[in-house]
Amino acid sequence: MHALVSIDLQKGLEVFRSRLQEADAAYLNACVHCGLCADSCHYYRMEPTLENVPARKLDLIAQVFRRNFTTLGKLGLQGRELDYEMAKAWLDAVYGRCSLCGRCSLNCTVGIALPRVFRAARAALTAMGLVPEDLQATVDNSLRHGNNMAITREEWLETVDWLQDELRTETGDPAAAMPMDKKGAKILFTVNPREPKFFPLSLQASAKVFWAAKEDWTLASDGWDLTNYGLFNCNDKEAGTITQALVDAMERLGCETLVIGECGHGFASARWEGPEWLGHTFPFKVRSFLELMDEYLEEGRIQVDPSRHAAPVTLHDPCNLVRHGGVTEPQRRILRRTVADFGEMAPHGAENFCCGGGGGQLAMGAYKERRMRSGGVKAEQIRATGAKVVVAPCHNCVDQLSEINKHYKLKVQIKTVAEMVADALVTEPPTGEP
Repeated sequence: MHALVSIDLQKGLEVFRSRLQEADAAYLNACVHCGLCADSCHYYRMEPTLENVPARKLDLIAQVFRRNFTTLGKLGLQGRELDYEMAKAWLDAVYGRCSLCGRCSLNCTVGIALPRVFRAARAALTAMGLVPEDLQATVDNSLRHGNNMAITREEWLETVDWLQDELRTETGDPAAAMPMDKKGAKILFTVNPREPKFFPLSLQASAKVFWAAKEDWTLASDGWDLTNYGLFNCNDKEAGTITQALVDAMERLGCETLVIGECGHGFASARWEGPEWLGHTFPFKVRSFLELMDEYLEEGRIQVDPSRHAAPVTLHDPCNLVRHGGVTEPQRRILRRTVADFGEMAPHGAENFCCGGGGGQLAMGAYKERRMRSGGVKAEQIRATGAKVVVAPCHNCVDQLSEINKHYKLKVQIKTVAEMVADALVTEPPTGEP
């Protein structure tokens, strides 16, 4: 921050302007300061200060726009320059006090898409070299190693081999497989690196669902990481490069459908943002694993016994999957079939509250205290349901909810949808020779 010079500030301003379309410029002049966005924000609800009001964050950005890109501003009659102090204020506002969850926009009286403007400000800060170091390190891992946890190819292959052995033991089927680089497979399944690194049983659960459905699927030895933290540092070039790895894997293997495992931002990046970053539509389908599991149940390809999940269960809605991604009902239909006692949080669906871990917050250690404090809204929601199990179809959310669980002493279990389905599967023992 202290090393900023005028050329850095000018570069940031240029990137900021390049990210603004006509509608975004209109948003910067549309706020009526009604304050409804404040109560929509989990940061503000847990710490009701002016700095946490989304409209206040928007105003900091709008001041720079007015100063540099309006007639009155160029005459020095309105707005503020993007100087050291303003860059510092932007950093605190759009990285330190925002998870880009978009709930403020949903409840804005004039429909301002605040995350779009906040992302433009993040892009400007990133161009000035002000992206938080640990967030950028996560992006750099993806660019250098092909996954954001720097797992080597050998480690990945060994982990899958081990999990395949475990799957065969669990199912009693010596032919149960976790195919690797199977050319022409119908589905290429992509994974959050936290699964092979920390939650291997979650990956095994997904494989068990595919096994039960007799799906034609494969994993990839390269291009298997569904995460894309370029969505959070708002560097579209880096985000596009990470997305290209998935495209390359699809082309190399000749698969029909790219299936994104349980990850909110991973789905949003691949399904919606990826074609924009790369400048072309994909010659293949992009789907969430939730949509597939929902279809398996509807078509009778898998059978489940809800009595195996007798404890009360509730569902957390990942912002990028639900509010930004449009996948709202499949996970609900799955749980209604799979558990005996399913209850919703209030509010839920598109109106859900962010868990606090989105927008790259889990990768930015400097803001951990705020992250945990803002997560208090979600803790209150969970506690009010009386649930003993919280299902979250996103590993970023699983991590944040696990921390909230300990911090707020909720005493619940955190599970993915695939884990719930796998544990409830009713399968027949294999017959005949493999």
